[in-house]
Amino acid sequence: MAGRRPRVVLDAMGGDHGPAETVPGALAAYREHGVRVVLVGRDGEIRRWLRRYGTAEGVEVRHADEVVPMTERGGHTTSRQRSSLMVGCELARREGLPFVSAGSSGAVVACAVRAFGRREGVRRPALAVALPTTSGSTVLVDAGGTADPTAEMLAQFATLGAAYARDVLGVRDPAVGLLSIGSEPGKGNRLVVDAARLLPDLPVRFHGNVEGHDVLAGTVDVVVTDGFTGNIVLKNIEGCVRAVRALAVRAGTSDPGVLEEVARLYAAETHGGAALLGLAGTVVVAHGASDAAAIARACAVARDLAAGEAPTTVNGHRPAGSTT
Repeated sequence: MAGRRPRVVLDAMGGDHGPAETVPGALAAYREHGVRVVLVGRDGEIRRWLRRYGTAEGVEVRHADEVVPMTERGGHTTSRQRSSLMVGCELARREGLPFVSAGSSGAVVACAVRAFGRREGVRRPALAVALPTTSGSTVLVDAGGTADPTAEMLAQFATLGAAYARDVLGVRDPAVGLLSIGSEPGKGNRLVVDAARLLPDLPVRFHGNVEGHDVLAGTVDVVVTDGFTGNIVLKNIEGCVRAVRALAVRAGTSDPGVLEEVARLYAAETHGGAALLGLAGTVVVAHGASDAAAIARACAVARDLAAGEAPTTVNGHRPAGSTT
């Protein structure tokens, strides 16, 4: 029975902590989520951590010599054919398995594109994160995959994000908003203005421009932006949630337990990472600072996405707004 459980390939050397978190994360993915994990990386280091936990149940180990540093942004990353990132991507493609890494986003994107290839017509893949809002969930795309897209790429991110909201979160006719400094038509930098001219002609329900305060307000189902801005938005949300929780507890204005539940909605161990959309395969990019719990969630999310299901949260509930 256990042998039939779904498998996920995990870059064991990726992230700020490497095997110190990916190994216990892989063990937790099997124990808590029923996901078998193929750990790819330096065999000796991985097995040393497995011995520390006294078990290798639910995991396999595949050796890869090199480690892609977190400072690497892409470029020649794909030339590191013996890295855990490249070996893991190639293994996942050959065996038709989803791939997870907490490594440098740029490096993961470059290797994933090289290994899996883009879906027909996709210019550049984009990272999507489903964020809890006051009325459901909003897909933020791009959350860090492409820092300097063209207007055409930004418009395509809208179609990718809308498909994600529809197919994964179950939103029948998702509304798409373009992140800008004002909701009025014509507001924004040249990239936003040019993209806004393209979106009305695409097969998406274009709401128009939205502002930063709309991201968590449920104004639209999909918020589209470039990867540079999107990554800042995502990390700003995470930081704001932590800061508000700490300030409210210090002021004694709210029950710390209730605040903790709210904070968990935006934590990496809940959302598990960002789905890399537009590839001929399933790839999840976890937060670089992911701990074991976040790695386990990322593996479960990758499993669910590969199966065409809406990822469940740590509490076993599907994202708000999901009907799958």
